[in-house]
Amino acid sequence: MAKIFIDPGHGGSDPGAVANGLQEKNLTLAIARHIREILLNEYQNVEVRMSRDRDVSVSLNERANMANRWGADFFLSIHNNAGGGTGFESFIHSSRPMRTRQLQQTIHRAIVQQLNVRDRGQKSANFAVLRLSRMPALLTENLFVDNANDAALLRRASVLQLIARGHVNGLASAFNLRRNQVYPPPPS
Repeated sequence: MAKIFIDPGHGGSDPGAVANGLQEKNLTLAIARHIREILLNEYQNVEVRMSRDRDVSVSLNERANMANRWGADFFLSIHNNAGGGTGFESFIHSSRPMRTRQLQQTIHRAIVQQLNVRDRGQKSANFAVLRLSRMPALLTENLFVDNANDAALLRRASVLQLIARGHVNGLASAFNLRRNQVYPPPPS
């Protein structure tokens, strides 16, 4: 049984990046819910928990602690970027072992393939949720809310679903998840 902990970034009094009429906290929650729904409906032997399922504040420490207490196999933190760029990038903590780097490569590749946007690379950072989680952990930055073209994409429900599908395709590959028989293979 694969135990996947999904962390929709920000929430409550912390909106995250805000631009072009978008708030990161709402986008990350929508993407995370799609990921959870796809995993639970289309795959076998997977459990999913989330740090938040509505617009509430959850501290960075508590996000990691929730995953640690549950004994998650993987911690996935969903974010949207800001700062004038475009595209997708992912982060792991620099102190993580090779297994985490391999998971990052698999999931990152699947997301880029699904989204077909600029690949900003696989990076490492000292983000609290990556540092404090005891299991392999990945933080994804899915398009830029302050880039007009990226923001236009983020306004489309179909694009949020594509982002989620990319994450799920990567997770399924990384954790050898088997599809339920009733679902056809995902679109490529």
